[in-house]
Amino acid sequence: MSGMQSIRSAMAVLALFVGTFCAHGAEQVVVYTPAPPSLTAPLVEAFEQECGVEVKLYVFGTGELLRRLRQERELNEADVLWTGSLATVLPQQELFEVYDSPNEARFQTPFKHPDSIVTAFSELPSVLMVNDEVSEGVEIRGYADLLKPELKGRIAMADPARASSAYEQLLNMLYAMGNGDPERGWEYVEAFCRNLDGRLLASSSEVFRGVADGDFAVGLTHEEGGLKYAAADPEIRVVYMSEGVISRADGVYLVRGARHREQARQFIDYVTSRRAQELLASQLYRRSVRDDVPPPPGVPDKASLNIIYDNFAEELQKKEARIARFSEIFTKVSSAP
Repeated sequence: MSGMQSIRSAMAVLALFVGTFCAHGAEQVVVYTPAPPSLTAPLVEAFEQECGVEVKLYVFGTGELLRRLRQERELNEADVLWTGSLATVLPQQELFEVYDSPNEARFQTPFKHPDSIVTAFSELPSVLMVNDEVSEGVEIRGYADLLKPELKGRIAMADPARASSAYEQLLNMLYAMGNGDPERGWEYVEAFCRNLDGRLLASSSEVFRGVADGDFAVGLTHEEGGLKYAAADPEIRVVYMSEGVISRADGVYLVRGARHREQARQFIDYVTSRRAQELLASQLYRRSVRDDVPPPPGVPDKASLNIIYDNFAEELQKKEARIARFSEIFTKVSSAP
């Protein structure tokens, strides 16, 4: 099935559940998102049909969207930021307003954020995406395998300063390879950067495409992207790092001073509703944050994974320092003879 056919099928499925979810109104809602059309299109079209609200969607990387929001603070151009990672958004929470969606009552406990700017949207474990044809039999089970000489220059990694999924991967490897102590993980990060061989990509989508197109043997990404490509290509598979996987939710956020506040709240409630989340899991390759929606078909249960945790509150304070240290290490090893 083609990508466009999949989107149309997903729209049809969601339409079956459409009732009187929203109070119809005029106006529009302006949504900023780093998410690809394959994820956003089915949900946006169904919301527009159900709620009678036009969605103006602007797509850039999370870092670029936050920069735009800072520049536009007095203009109130955007109403919602959709799918930005918590680790990237929360350090700039002054750009957003507190909103407690009624759907949060059905969220899994780790994803409840009462009296917060965060409304959880989907759960995204960090994973490796492997192209078996390109890796040519090299065993890849986790981070340690990424140091193998055979993979030098054949690893796709986005810049953590530009892609939130790459920053999540950096945190994951620090805690996993440091056995819970991120400071001990920097030794691994330096060795890993050497094996990148000076190649660092600009976005998460470049990681997906690079591995799928055979330019790289393995990429560091999140589960949704890996599952989507694996479903279309038998040579692509998803690996959950044996050393440990951090699985965190992304969010949907109400922009402070939003011009279309009521429509923004409707949008947040819609994409976190049961029917939208069922679509998310059944056809869009993402795990739901709700407790009444099963995981995507064929994905391993979280109980079977080596789930680890970071000190999230502490990491929020250290993000810029983490990124700066990674950049310094990458630059140093890339310029070494």
